[in-house]
Amino acid sequence: MLAGAAGFAGALAIPSIAPTAAHAAAPAGFPTYQYLGQPLPASLAYNPTGELIFPCIRGMYDKISGARGRYYLYYAPHDAPGGICLAYGNSLSGPFTEHPANPIISRTWSPHYSVSHVSSPHVVWNASTRQFFMYYHGENTTTRLAISSDGINFTYYGTVLTTAMVPGTTEATYARVFEHRIAALGNKYVMVFMGLKSGRRIFWGWSNDGKSWQFDPNPLVSPAADGQSDLSGPHLLYRNNTTYVVYHGSSGDMFLTEVGNNFDKEIHLGVFHAALSGAPDNNRSAAPSFGTDGGVQYMFYEAGQRSGTKIAVARAV
Repeated sequence: MLAGAAGFAGALAIPSIAPTAAHAAAPAGFPTYQYLGQPLPASLAYNPTGELIFPCIRGMYDKISGARGRYYLYYAPHDAPGGICLAYGNSLSGPFTEHPANPIISRTWSPHYSVSHVSSPHVVWNASTRQFFMYYHGENTTTRLAISSDGINFTYYGTVLTTAMVPGTTEATYARVFEHRIAALGNKYVMVFMGLKSGRRIFWGWSNDGKSWQFDPNPLVSPAADGQSDLSGPHLLYRNNTTYVVYHGSSGDMFLTEVGNNFDKEIHLGVFHAALSGAPDNNRSAAPSFGTDGGVQYMFYEAGQRSGTKIAVARAV
């Protein structure tokens, strides 16, 4: 659930927030998030389409030395030419500084590929190799992997997901990867992503190394039980000794489903986070990414209707 907080633009300030009767808890005891503002500068050197999507917030302070900030925020335009972008800051409440050499990954990477756009970055820290694995799409049929030691300069690895790997799909995109073991599969990682197969649904796969993947041909979460026509932008959450997926629904709100630690459940729990009717959401919030700073929980998300989306941040109350 999302409550409005007026008066934040540009660099964020932290308001005094106290829970009230209007701040009902989200399903399964998850917190309510209150909008704080937009973490990126109002004017960006690289923003070719005027829309920004799919934030991914990552702490650097406990992973590498010499980072440009305690936190790296990855994001991208959606439509062509896209481009994977980076900003950095020392607090999840902002402000964040745009990386001067954006995009750090573009739609053409010779000799590997040349596509209309690349977008939807999701970064995972691989502690065993001390590397950052970035998953991103381009085109919507293909999810790719690039690897970095500093979170800025990446080496291309290859494709890890295509529609051919999930029979019957015509899109396989917006992937996020998490370390999550399922004993029967002998895996270390799981991936959740949007697949287009008789409507957009949430699918999943598993891997031992984050590079070679297997995928379930059947949807993990389908939209009908939420009263939606399409779902997208999934993210895993852990609470109450079980596993949930939070995702965007076609109505504009985010929804929550328990899938269980073995990904063998589909218990729909309703609205996780209601989009603001006014700016910046304008009845649409999507693609959440979560972080904790000083014991305070934050949610970065994609706010606004398509073609005018912005990156927003909310704080748990």
